[in-house]
Amino acid sequence: MKEIAKLGMILFIIAAVAATILGYTNDITKGPIEEQMIQANTKARQIVLSDATDFEEVEKSEYEGYENIVEVYKGLKDGEVVGYTIKTNPNGYGGAVEVMIGLGTDEVITGVNIGNHSETPGLGAKASGEFKDQYNGKSTNTDVNVIKSGTPKDNEVMAISGATITSKAVTKGVNSALKLFNEKLK
Repeated sequence: MKEIAKLGMILFIIAAVAATILGYTNDITKGPIEEQMIQANTKARQIVLSDATDFEEVEKSEYEGYENIVEVYKGLKDGEVVGYTIKTNPNGYGGAVEVMIGLGTDEVITGVNIGNHSETPGLGAKASGEFKDQYNGKSTNTDVNVIKSGTPKDNEVMAISGATITSKAVTKGVNSALKLFNEKLK
């Protein structure tokens, strides 16, 4: 009986020390991790809206009820609004696909960037490559459509071969951003 109590006490001490170390480590790294996330998000915003030098978060109440919208930032340059960045999370083949869209006040898509996703490596992951560049310069006045063959027209993009679901998910995210932009932000 004494042996079981002794082992239990040793196990308790080991668990208490491990929990204390983990808590302390979490406390120390929490701030730097948040700072890195802020810097990464700011960099992603600057990639899709390069004219902006500062970003100001838009109140959630402005876009509440819009499908797939995660966050909205106003892009500023010398105090003037030059556009918006909108982060969406439409569902792809492997789960949510994080899509950051830049929309200029001149009613043009200024950039699309693909963030975290769980798409199939080698297929869906191609969305982060040349595919996303097809959206640049498209008008914000009409939805973008995905086509599988032919020559894309003004507001069409060519699907990624073998990853149509991912292509449609990214386009759904872009169209959600366009809807919000046209209805509330313009």
